[in-house]
Amino acid sequence: MPADDDDKKIIIEAIKNASFKVSNLEKFYNSRGEEIPVKPVLWLCRCGASKNKPFCDGTHKSSGFSDEKTEHRLKDRWRDYSGQKIIVHDNRSLCSHSGVCTRGLSAVFNTAKRPWIHPDGAPANDVAEIVKKCPSGALSYTIDGARYPESESEAAVIISKHGPLNVTGGIEFKDEHGEKPASVARYSLCRCGASKNKPFCDGSHLEVKFRDENN
Repeated sequence: MPADDDDKKIIIEAIKNASFKVSNLEKFYNSRGEEIPVKPVLWLCRCGASKNKPFCDGTHKSSGFSDEKTEHRLKDRWRDYSGQKIIVHDNRSLCSHSGVCTRGLSAVFNTAKRPWIHPDGAPANDVAEIVKKCPSGALSYTIDGARYPESESEAAVIISKHGPLNVTGGIEFKDEHGEKPASVARYSLCRCGASKNKPFCDGSHLEVKFRDENN
């Protein structure tokens, strides 16, 4: 790739024990779907304590923020739930607990039941459409022996209300620890500072009652 093209590539980089550096982003949305003005480089808070959320104000330096994963995090592993026409794959360590699946198709996704995923609870196409809406990439599916191709979407960062940064469109992610999102098309990055699976969201914002009143 020519150097000038590389300079225009959208990249999110997790700076060690600091913020997210986002380069060349064109589409940045708040939780209401409104566009937020962008600059060639954005510095986004991930310690959860900035007084200028979603932007970094340097508070991570005084708060003692650490981007290390914790020992008691959920294991990074996939579990398969097989139906007659569709297999749903689930990785609990990546789940941001957005509720898209449980609200969208409770006949299939119901955390009050075991197993919590019942693939034959609805037509396979309906199940597939809900899985495609999972913002964190924790859910995927297989039909007719083929794992579904990543759907095309806009390269964007969307602020989830009181929650993570949802990334779409295959934006490259870099991390000193070598972390990579499970899905190149969609992943959720922690910005409350409490995830046990940093840099990715694990739903801890709900436990710590993270609030971002401006978005």
